[in-house]
Amino acid sequence: MTSRRCFLQAAAATVGASALRCRAQRAPAGRSVASLWFTYGGRNRRVLEELVGKFNQRQHEHWVEAVFQGDYFEGLAKLRTGIAAGAGPTFSHVIGEVVPYLARAGVLERLDGFPGADGLDVIPELGQDKSWVGGADRPLVALPFNRSTPIAYFNGDLFEKAALSPPASWDELRRVARLLTHRQNKRTLRYGFGCPISWWFWVALVGQAGGKVVEDDGRVTLGGAHGTEAIQLWQKLVREDRSMKPPPGRDYNAWEATNQDFLAGRTAMIWTSTAFLKYLEDNAPFPVVAAPLPANRRRAVPTGGTHWVMLAGAAAPAKASAWEFLRWVHETEQVRYWATNTGYMPVTRRAVHSLEADGYYERHPNDRVAVNQLRVAMPWPWSPELFRLQREIVQPRLERAILANADAGPLLDEARALAQGGAP
Repeated sequence: MTSRRCFLQAAAATVGASALRCRAQRAPAGRSVASLWFTYGGRNRRVLEELVGKFNQRQHEHWVEAVFQGDYFEGLAKLRTGIAAGAGPTFSHVIGEVVPYLARAGVLERLDGFPGADGLDVIPELGQDKSWVGGADRPLVALPFNRSTPIAYFNGDLFEKAALSPPASWDELRRVARLLTHRQNKRTLRYGFGCPISWWFWVALVGQAGGKVVEDDGRVTLGGAHGTEAIQLWQKLVREDRSMKPPPGRDYNAWEATNQDFLAGRTAMIWTSTAFLKYLEDNAPFPVVAAPLPANRRRAVPTGGTHWVMLAGAAAPAKASAWEFLRWVHETEQVRYWATNTGYMPVTRRAVHSLEADGYYERHPNDRVAVNQLRVAMPWPWSPELFRLQREIVQPRLERAILANADAGPLLDEARALAQGGAP
């Protein structure tokens, strides 16, 4: 895999602009066209395409061409190549960990100069202001889109039958997971708990243990002893308690496997993103109950999902059209539609107040869980090395620790040395 330090030095010559600019639908004559690359499928893809279609039909000046580019990491690789080839889209959405790198590379358009940028009413914890330490002090280059926190999901039938409540602490998580694990003839028919072995959930555990992956002064500590403690919780659940299903696959394959285990009754509770709320509710043959993640020394969760970014190299008319879409999609009606049809959080305060006023959260309490968790959300460091830290340094060692039962302490020592010393 090409190093993220060489993010813009991809093999651009091998990918022509025509391949990158495949278009889903031709714009009517006379429209200013903005190309949008997006990176998820299924229900969430359908909802976004509905919003794009509505925008294109409601006015006659602008046109957004939305092109699917795979999952987050596939889309990011294509964006890298597109930028290097001079054939990128007008705008896209990217995970928060990569925004500081793109900003330092100078490829992102400043958004604070566009009309109405200061009136979008974005929830600070979901926007640039509080998604990153010091984000409010930097030029605006990112707006929130499909924003999330990790939350816990429970099989309501199993929890009711066992007279159990969602765990509020790590100790309770272990106890409840053991109680809900079902074995017969030395064979595990149902695990009490499931969770992808992913950087995102590990960061949540580090925060709950009382640590930070990157300190306020910029030192990469990976939580110190708290980071080791976080890994060891997973190891205890998998190896000692045998109550956590060993997660197969990597990246979103592991996330999908976790969802399918839950829906099929192979796990009684899982941790995954609020993004899957509507999908799980619609497909589970049992009541789905959502709850906040448990605490250890404190409650803590990272935020996740993606932010809108606009490429500085795009043509001015295309940027203007992209901005019209971005301003429109932050209006209350569109924010509500996106959140209530996917499970992602509403990204403006006006939308949250609107949902509260009409009783939506009373009728759909699961939708409120991630919004409430913003009270304990941890901002990311504004570090251009953050994405490399995630993908190249920490994630492979998390997998070794859990899947191969490697000693967590030496693995994190090795990771810290790589992070502090730079790329080999």
